Amino acid sequence: MLRLGIDLDGVVADFRSAFRALAERELRLAPENVEADLSKADIDSLWKTVAGISNWWLDLPAYEPDQIVRLYSRARESRWEVFFMTSRPPSAGDSVQLQTQVWLERLGFFLPSVLTVPSGARGEVARSLRLDLALDDRIVNCLEITSASNSKAVMVLRNPAESTAREAAEARGVGVVSTLSEALDAIERLDQLLSTRRGRLVRLADWFQVKKEAPGLPHDPRGRR
Repeated sequence: MLRLGIDLDGVVADFRSAFRALAERELRLAPENVEADLSKADIDSLWKTVAGISNWWLDLPAYEPDQIVRLYSRARESRWEVFFMTSRPPSAGDSVQLQTQVWLERLGFFLPSVLTVPSGARGEVARSLRLDLALDDRIVNCLEITSASNSKAVMVLRNPAESTAREAAEARGVGVVSTLSEALDAIERLDQLLSTRRGRLVRLADWFQVKKEAPGLPHDPRGRR
């Protein structure tokens, strides 16, 4: 049974597009110049704007909605324990945790476990949860996790032009993928490998017992469909 830690922004949620759109609207910047023209003062101002918008985190687009559904289905099928981790600052309205849970449910991941993790604490959380693998889009978070726990880390690097970041991650033992789909492929391979190794440790008596399939919960545990 795999225990997975999955970052939100940059991995499943397209925070960058939402923040760029906010900058274009609030600061009246041309789309092609948003990132180049943003100063620290501009970024601070935008975060203050986010803090005043009710439930801002509910409206972020998803990178690969179909892969969120795939993650949920695969987690149910293989009994993975999935923990979504985020360091999002609060906005007006509901808590970051609740907004994130509702957002994930809308996209087909029901009853998500969402952890709001203070900056610099991901390694401690990974160690406490005994994660097998963590997905993140920032190398600093990946290294924090691998240095403070036994968890493996995979960085989701969506910009293929960032070859320096890829090389730096791989040199430190961090896997690199460009999509959530690729990450799930890697997780499935890891699950296969670990299940094979653990299978040898099952008690001999268990090999001779007929396994009965217990009735499971519906696809949507809330019973809506």
